[in-house]
Amino acid sequence: MTYIFDACALIALLKKEQGFDKISALLDEAHAGQSVIYMNTINLIEVYYLFYRTLGKEKSGLILEKIYTMPIQFIDTIDEVIFSEASRLKAQYAVPLGDAIGLATAVKLNGSFVTADHSDFGKIEQAESIPFFWFR
Repeated sequence: MTYIFDACALIALLKKEQGFDKISALLDEAHAGQSVIYMNTINLIEVYYLFYRTLGKEKSGLILEKIYTMPIQFIDTIDEVIFSEASRLKAQYAVPLGDAIGLATAVKLNGSFVTADHSDFGKIEQAESIPFFWFR
């Protein structure tokens, strides 16, 4: 199985918020080679700046180091597919840009988008063929 993490997935894991156990289980699967996890670096920026703002540069840097040890492959380019899909999703559903890029990454990789954000993605799930993995 292929999963693409939204920023809220890593935030929930790192802050041990509701649903973190489901994220932890996905990471265990990936570590065992039973699945693959991707995350767009745009969404990683969302995670990093949240911790940077609340904990400061040093502690957020340590958290980033911890993230890089996880079995997550980071997508750090916006190719034609991600560009066009993110543009379409943002225009059609008025979602935040980071969310549109994460969703476009899921479309490109034909994976399930791992999120808890029903407010932004509930209507997209009903209208699009993008699979979602809701962790809460």
